Amino acid sequence: MTVTRYRPPPTRSAEAAAGAAPAGAPAGAPEAAGAADCAGGGASSFRHAAEKNAAAARAADASTNRELIRPIDYSPCPAVRLRTASNHKRDRKEGGTRIAAVSCGGDVAILRPFRALRPVPPRAGDVAAVPYDVVSTEEARSIAARNPWSFLHVSRAEIDLPEGAGPYSSEVYRRAAENFERLTRECPLIREAEPSLYLYRLRMGDHQQTGVAGTFSLDDYDADIVRKHERTRRDKEDDRTRHMIALRAQTGPVFLTYRGRSAIDEVVTRATSAPPVNDFVADDGVAHTIWLLDAADTRRLAGEFGRVPLLYIADGHHRAASASRARAELRSRTDHHAPDDASNFFLGVAFPAGQVRILPYNRTVKDLGGRSADDFLAALKKVGPVSEDAPPAPAERGQVSVYLAGRWYGLRLSLGAGAGSAAPLDVSLLQEQILQPLLGIGDVRTDPRIDFVGGGRGTRELEKAVDEGRAAVAFSLFPVEVEDLIRIADAGEIMPPKSTWFEPKLRDGLLVHEI
Repeated sequence: MTVTRYRPPPTRSAEAAAGAAPAGAPAGAPEAAGAADCAGGGASSFRHAAEKNAAAARAADASTNRELIRPIDYSPCPAVRLRTASNHKRDRKEGGTRIAAVSCGGDVAILRPFRALRPVPPRAGDVAAVPYDVVSTEEARSIAARNPWSFLHVSRAEIDLPEGAGPYSSEVYRRAAENFERLTRECPLIREAEPSLYLYRLRMGDHQQTGVAGTFSLDDYDADIVRKHERTRRDKEDDRTRHMIALRAQTGPVFLTYRGRSAIDEVVTRATSAPPVNDFVADDGVAHTIWLLDAADTRRLAGEFGRVPLLYIADGHHRAASASRARAELRSRTDHHAPDDASNFFLGVAFPAGQVRILPYNRTVKDLGGRSADDFLAALKKVGPVSEDAPPAPAERGQVSVYLAGRWYGLRLSLGAGAGSAAPLDVSLLQEQILQPLLGIGDVRTDPRIDFVGGGRGTRELEKAVDEGRAAVAFSLFPVEVEDLIRIADAGEIMPPKSTWFEPKLRDGLLVHEI
């Protein structure tokens, strides 16, 4: 079935442009196929449902003679490929040049337009959900309890099973697929007519960042053109791999960053002056705005990204690793492996490094390793100079604020003797000088005595944990910078666990990549 996408007409009223669109739909919004209409095709796949929704929108559009967007002509450059020297890993280690050439017409795209599956505009705010891995099962259940359209019913489907159901049981993935199909039919979700790129803007207070959303090459991921700074856990990979295969879709984007280019900025500035397809403020106060790019800007941005030598994963290492594993699994099921198969690409949003904001990733520890508060304070004074009544948030790198027995102290960390690009980071110094020697915490990933408090929750959350007795001490850190991430990834090294907290965060369910 042919599916058509639409561009909001600039001069017509919302009512005339939308035809029979749902109440509250913005100009040009596709008409939602009603749940009753969809219910008759209960055995249909969600792909058929999405095409039916878009077909209904096309019919409404035809009745008002609205202009259709023609298919994108990608010739003579259907994809932009980065070709790497055969010895690029050795070159990287020795500091040599990694990228041998940039070429058009290759079979692997570093940025590839795709036919997104997305919610109709009136429902976008209801569908959009926090990333699956930033909430517990209980938190997800509470958030989604009064919202049948929340994408948490898909990304954390155990919330719709009896309490006590294992989060990694086969039933969870079956329910996720069922919920995804129901959401597609009844919300509904629609599929873009032609492969396109998008712009995704996040606005939180006075901070704003705008990224390019598309699909990125898993070959480039495997070849380290898409660089990593974090280790992944096998169990978390297993979970998202099974989820992707069950849905045959990637439902949450990987947060990428790159060294900015003025040519990309120019396209973004111009394109964001047009009406967006989605624009809403989430319950946490973050505004999410998405623009659908036309054929010319899609082609232009795809070409410009071919001149970006490297991409860096900021947030979403497990999503990317799982996409690679899902591809391998799907390949094992067939002898046909086309280079342009959707499973060869992962969903991502790439932001210029200058716009990305990293907040502190703070720590609390449940006990003082057998010491009293006075003894622990004395031990801290042997680590470095300690000041009383310090501000809760340290003002510069090398300083850490410590909340102990109802009072804030400032501690100056000394430059450690550790080797490697991550050694000077405050999280590394804290581990080397305090957590390991004073508190006996060797591995922060597995020690149950340590907990982590991300960015936006602020230092008040640290005080609360200690004052309520859930922790004995809290450490407030100066945030890591984006340049630290890039430097460490370029060195082929890994940052300490829980080093970065990116905020604002992308939401799941707004753009879905079917594989």
